[in-house]
Amino acid sequence: MSSLVEAVVPSRLGSGFRWLLASSWISNLGDGIAIAAGPLLVASQTHDPFVVALAALLQWLPPMLFGLYAGALSDRLDRRAIVVTVDLLRAVVLVLIGFTVITGTVSVAVVLLGLFLLGTAEVFADNTSQTLLPMIVARDDLAVANSRLQTGFITVNQLAGPPIGAALFAAGMSTPFLTQAVLVAAGALLVSRVVLPEHGRATETPTRIREDIAEGFRWVWHHAAVRTLVLTIFTFNITFGAAWSVLVLYATVHLGMGAVGFGLLTTVSAVGGLAGTLSYTWITARVSLGNIMRIGLVIETFTHLFLALTTVPWVALVIFFVFGAHAFIWGTTSITVRQRAVPTDLQGRVGAVNGVGVFGGLVIGSGIGGVIARQWGVTAPFWFAFVGSAVFVVLIWRQLTHIAHADEEPVGTSPSSLP
Repeated sequence: MSSLVEAVVPSRLGSGFRWLLASSWISNLGDGIAIAAGPLLVASQTHDPFVVALAALLQWLPPMLFGLYAGALSDRLDRRAIVVTVDLLRAVVLVLIGFTVITGTVSVAVVLLGLFLLGTAEVFADNTSQTLLPMIVARDDLAVANSRLQTGFITVNQLAGPPIGAALFAAGMSTPFLTQAVLVAAGALLVSRVVLPEHGRATETPTRIREDIAEGFRWVWHHAAVRTLVLTIFTFNITFGAAWSVLVLYATVHLGMGAVGFGLLTTVSAVGGLAGTLSYTWITARVSLGNIMRIGLVIETFTHLFLALTTVPWVALVIFFVFGAHAFIWGTTSITVRQRAVPTDLQGRVGAVNGVGVFGGLVIGSGIGGVIARQWGVTAPFWFAFVGSAVFVVLIWRQLTHIAHADEEPVGTSPSSLP
């Protein structure tokens, strides 16, 4: 058993990482339960499509509203305390939702408010959690450490969590929310065991939050590798968001797979992601980070093309498996590059700028995809995604070389010393 633990969580990563990993996996199981239980609770209260869409919007909105502030606060305050406090508040909200279900006082308004509060708390928890890893793990071990975190995310959040959440909801509507509350509180307890080096802003040089946020934007702009990453993520999430905004119609109508088939597509993608993360250490030992990014963008570009062309369900399943592997390999690489390049006192703000790129691209892309699909059919967003991605890959191809040298920059590099 000890050899298995050593293989999964090498001792060189330290006890702090093991506490962080355990917290991440347990919290992700709770979040995976919510992936199924949240929409089921909304659907139990209303069948109005507008309200159902509003519930999804309220979960996407917090990163846009509070992401930059969350990043600035995580660079000012005790990061471990932020994660513990926010996770405990999430547990309280979940208990209150469960209580309203038990007492029969649950309503659409209660559910929507609860989802917004949970989404807001998650912004602060997720942004700050990403800043912990580079504080406790050596730079050369960030890739393997991130791959372990991603493996847990895929297995418990994407694969195990949703079916467990659906089963718990069927057993009792309040059960999944109370279960998630316990898991989130346990995650807070585990992360409280992580010992961090001294960090946070010096009190003798107070600044305004807006000035801190502006400093994060300036740093990103002056750092070639991270700037390239953020622009790439923003652009590719526009094309991705356009195509994936109509994925349920693509699966059920275009491919004729039905609701079960739609679920199967996401499951196969998660399995591909698991295969990708399990092979990540082997891949990074043989392929540079810059080339991993290049290969990944080419795969994503042609994924849109092949999905636009095919009408065969099993072909789509193969494509989704490959895409899932790419998505998690690319995502792990992106996080690793950013964590290696960004100074400790800027990790939160730079991560928040990256988050704005992620969610901003998805929101814009989803709107574009809906308009295009209504006008030209359900496969039109995939054609748009293919053409848009292909053009951007050509334009940014040479810039991706910056990523290969990102970890050559000293961690303490300041914005003024960057080209």
